[in-house]
Amino acid sequence: MQQKAVAVVFLFVFSSLAGCLGPEDNRTKIDEQTPFDFASPIPSTTFYHFDGARNATDFYNVNGTSVLYGNNIPIFSEGTYYGIGTTTFEPTIGVTQAGNVYMTSWGTGDGGSTAIIKCEGMLEMNFITEYSCADSGPGVVPNSNDPYLYVDLWNDRLMKFDMHALAVMTVQYSDNEAVTWSPPTEATSPYALQDHQTIASSPYQDSLLSIHDTTFVYCVNTQFPHPLCSTSFDGGNLWTPEVSGAPTDCDSGGLTGHIIGSTNGNFYRGNRGCNGGEGYSIYRSTDGGMSWTEHPLPTETTGTAETWNFEEAQVAADSEDNVHAMWMGFDNMPYYSYSHDEGGTWSNPIMVAPPGVNGTGFPTIAAGSSGRVAMGYIGTTNGGSTWNGYLTVVTDAFNENPLLTTVVVNLPDDPLENDKQDCGYDRCGGFGDFIDIVVGPDGRPWFGLAHNPAGEIGIFGTFAEGPSLRGDMVAALTPLPLGGPGTL
Repeated sequence: MQQKAVAVVFLFVFSSLAGCLGPEDNRTKIDEQTPFDFASPIPSTTFYHFDGARNATDFYNVNGTSVLYGNNIPIFSEGTYYGIGTTTFEPTIGVTQAGNVYMTSWGTGDGGSTAIIKCEGMLEMNFITEYSCADSGPGVVPNSNDPYLYVDLWNDRLMKFDMHALAVMTVQYSDNEAVTWSPPTEATSPYALQDHQTIASSPYQDSLLSIHDTTFVYCVNTQFPHPLCSTSFDGGNLWTPEVSGAPTDCDSGGLTGHIIGSTNGNFYRGNRGCNGGEGYSIYRSTDGGMSWTEHPLPTETTGTAETWNFEEAQVAADSEDNVHAMWMGFDNMPYYSYSHDEGGTWSNPIMVAPPGVNGTGFPTIAAGSSGRVAMGYIGTTNGGSTWNGYLTVVTDAFNENPLLTTVVVNLPDDPLENDKQDCGYDRCGGFGDFIDIVVGPDGRPWFGLAHNPAGEIGIFGTFAEGPSLRGDMVAALTPLPLGGPGTL
């Protein structure tokens, strides 16, 4: 009788435990979708992140709500590059509405002149064999010590701006995609030193002097305590005497980042501050380059780089005249800030490099539609053993938590420098003193670089896939085929 009772109790307890230990739900569990679930795996050279190198896949929810909405969304991205077939030095670049992409090539033109390499078929190619590059420069003026190319953003005029033996600058232009060029005209005053020139245009119009639809301004390093600048109101034929490119009592040093023009007619450039080079400042002209005001950047927390290209505060203006700035901090990392009031006030700076990067140099910046920004720089993840090309874009810069999408344009086993450990902090092969970036008519960023291990071959870094930086709503670019070493 007792044994029967024990058996009944055992069966009751076992059946109860079986119910507790058995599977509660045999239904298939479906993983929750995230904004980063694309049709293809995210490449190892693509990073979605927030400021301070925070991985966006870990931090995109705040208090249970996603910060990725509107234009602040991830789009599948992958970087690549395309070679121009010849060398470059201090590459400056441009893209026209016709779809041609241009880059300077130091000393490889006719008679040793600066070549203007025109690459055709690149913007809409389906196969890598569909693009070609060739010299389209005038080949008349002897070689330039500092070759410089600028494509007018409002009318596609190509400006070739050459510096000769630190003594004189000449300007030539083309209005037909570099088929023909104007004769060279002398642009600068006869000072003993002329170096590190930069040129840009804007729609600024002087009621008395303007006879061309855009105004050109160049600035140059001379023996003055700040850059000097000159203006052309007739498209680049005649130039005004050089004037101070800063307040007249400014002691910033003569070197400057690239000058840019804005849709409202303003001109901007960046370099060290007027107070003996303290901090970085953006300098603004509202009268066609005839006078300039200083607008300090928020470098109190970031500091400033003390490297070879220490003057590199870079600036861009988007289609709505918002101003965007980029510079290197004391930690040799890239920082970004924007202004809604023409440089009067600036947002808090954010560090824009992706996780793993521990040193950067050669900053450059461009903008497309409102709040769409592209930033280029070279960076290292291994203390300088190798250096790579980084391209970071923002599709909603004014968002409280702007998403940063960064691609490395080269693969890890194909670095852009593998010999000079301080490449990002010094003159370095084909990078020279500066590099360049523009946003094409379809919103694709193009990044001018050199591939030093391949013999300083010029390359265009870009997004093979990624977000467009033009248009009201962010959308994906038309994919391009992957390039790489096979295009060198």
